[in-house]
Formats: sequence, structure tokens, C-alpha cells
Amino acid sequence: MPRRHPRTHTRHRAGIAGFTQIELLTALLIAALLFGFALPALSAATEATRAMQVRTALMASYQAALTGAASANSRTTLCPSRDGAHCAAGIDWSHGWIAFVDRDGDRERQPAEAILAHQDALPGKVHLHSTAGRTRIEIQADGSVAGSNVTFTLCDGRGASRAQSLILSNKSTLRVAPADAMAIADTCAPG
Repeated sequence: MPRRHPRTHTRHRAGIAGFTQIELLTALLIAALLFGFALPALSAATEATRAMQVRTALMASYQAALTGAASANSRTTLCPSRDGAHCAAGIDWSHGWIAFVDRDGDRERQPAEAILAHQDALPGKVHLHSTAGRTRIEIQADGSVAGSNVTFTLCDGRGASRAQSLILSNKSTLRVAPADAMAIADTCAPG
């Protein structure tokens, strides 16, 4: 009877029970390539979701201000805010905003004026700016909006090519349109 060589027998069992180093390296390389392709797609999807959430939150705050004006029979104001309690100067809404009952009509929140809606700082790389002339949205007790439509420019981590204009009309509709180059330059982070 022929005698078996112990080494041959061991190699044969090891090939059946596990992976060779080449197979393991190949599997790791394929996994790294798949991860490399999936990560940017996942990141883009996350930023798109964040932008959609901001649009939804902005409209919900606007609706809260409309309802609050009718309920309180008083003017309400929607404005950018850095601290969640007072209006901030300027057109940058990226740090959040508030809607409040503006009983004295001064467009600034006083301690006794109720907050109707509050949005914290925007997530991820989302930025939101309003047009220069519209840093506050004032809603009268009868539901009418003082001033003209307001246009917001919304950017996210997908880059300036994905920037949008959000046009909030005095008839309480939010329309999405392409952003213009000047608004993109003012709002979107380089890249």
C-alpha cells in the first residue's frame, strides 16, 4: 500500500477548510472597491434627504406662523435665529429660525411673545439664505403676508450644481426652481 505524504494531506485539508491568502486579498479588494463606490452615493443620498427635510421644516414653520396669526388674532413673524429665542440679523437661516407671535409688531421677539415654531441649526452641509430684502416674513392676523415673495437659496453637501431656489409666495405656496449664479456664490460652500 502506498504511503501518503503528511504535507500533501495537510494542504488538501487546508484548501477545503479556508481561504488562501490570494483569495482573501481578492475578497478584501472587491469589498474595498464596492465600499469606495457606495460611500459617495450614500453621502449624496444623505445630503439630498437633509435638503428635503429643511424644505419641509421651513414650510411647517411658515404654516405654524399662519395658523398662529389667525389663532392669536395678531401678527406673527418668521425670522432667522442663532439662539432659538431671538431674531438674528442678516439673510443666513442656516443656524435655524423661529416663528413667533409679534403682538407689538416690531419684528423682534420680546420675552412675553410666544414661539410658534423653532428650527435648530441645519444638519450636515446644508445652507439656507433668503434674499437680501427679506430677512423677516411677516404674517398679518388675517393671514395675508406683508411684502413680496421671498426666495431662499438652499445648498447641501452635493455641491453648488445641486443648489435650489425655494420661492415662498404670499399665497402660501413653496415652489422649487433652479438657483441663479449670484445666489449660489453667496450661499454655497466652494466645492
